[in-house]
Amino acid sequence: MLSFYLIWSLSYFTILWWMSRFWHKKVDSADVQAIYPEVTLIVPFRNEAENALNLSLNLKKLSYPNLEILLIDDHSEDASFQLLEQYFLEERNVQILKIPTNGKKASIEYGVNLAVGEIILCTDMDCSFKESWIEEMVYPFQDPQVQLVAGAVLVEVKNTFLEVFQSLDWASILLVTNYFFAKKEPLICSGANLSYRKSAFEQVDGYEGNRQIASGDDEFLLKKIAGMYGRDACVYLNSSQILVTTRAEQTWQSLINQRVRWASKWKAHFSISHALSAAGGFLAQLIWLGSFYLISSGVKGVLALGLVWLLKIAAEKLSLGKVLKSFGRFSSPYSFLQTSFVHPFYVLRVGWGVFRGKFTWKGRRN
Repeated sequence: MLSFYLIWSLSYFTILWWMSRFWHKKVDSADVQAIYPEVTLIVPFRNEAENALNLSLNLKKLSYPNLEILLIDDHSEDASFQLLEQYFLEERNVQILKIPTNGKKASIEYGVNLAVGEIILCTDMDCSFKESWIEEMVYPFQDPQVQLVAGAVLVEVKNTFLEVFQSLDWASILLVTNYFFAKKEPLICSGANLSYRKSAFEQVDGYEGNRQIASGDDEFLLKKIAGMYGRDACVYLNSSQILVTTRAEQTWQSLINQRVRWASKWKAHFSISHALSAAGGFLAQLIWLGSFYLISSGVKGVLALGLVWLLKIAAEKLSLGKVLKSFGRFSSPYSFLQTSFVHPFYVLRVGWGVFRGKFTWKGRRN
């Protein structure tokens, strides 16, 4: 058992180190932007009154010239719609609409059908971005082969451990996302920072075949577009100019609900890579927790346990630290230590939630 865990931890270190080698900060491209195609920004929302003001401030500072903004209300039960009407009263390029059906995918499809722009850009109500965000996201579309552009997303961090934990968790998502895009095997992306051609969305029939699944407005579309147009048609950006930040969940329960909602779509993927990554991630956490059995081997076991977890923490500090540093963020060694120990329990809890198939989100129970 000692040999197994030493080999396991060394392998884990090597894998994360190898994936981090593909993390290269892309050169910002706004200064060479030559063409400004018409863009339609779609923001679906439900019960987001607390984020309405922040979104309005972010949208009003955008510098992109040919921009249509569609804010799509998914049957909000608070004052979201009324607040947005008030904030955008004098903005002619902003429409605030209500959908007849319900669900985030229905909101996006409704928006795409109404969109004037050939380039569709999507984000969420609780997100923030820089003035030149759209210029950066649109730039790759100058290549006619490109059909979809995905961008990096991180949570806003203040000072709580829960927020720091989410920041490191998001960094791991970015590391994996970037690696598979770099290997021409796009696996995941975030709908909070996603752009694609309207014609491509229509060509793959939008969300046909997965509308009944609560989440997946991003990943299912990614797979369909990559499948139809080829893997080179999908691009991932990670420069600081395209970074979208989203609000961190404020309780562990809300975080778990969010992640269960996200993970619940994985069983609907008919993909070996998705199945292996999901099963592998769950199994890895069981192995890490099982390492504490080494204590039963006496002093050698205790020393081996310490070395195993030291390699785990070092691997995560090396790889995730590189991701965060590229966005001007830093986490203390103690934060990595805490997160490294908590993360296996967190993943297993989310896995249990997916197995049960029950979660609550935005006032709706699945």
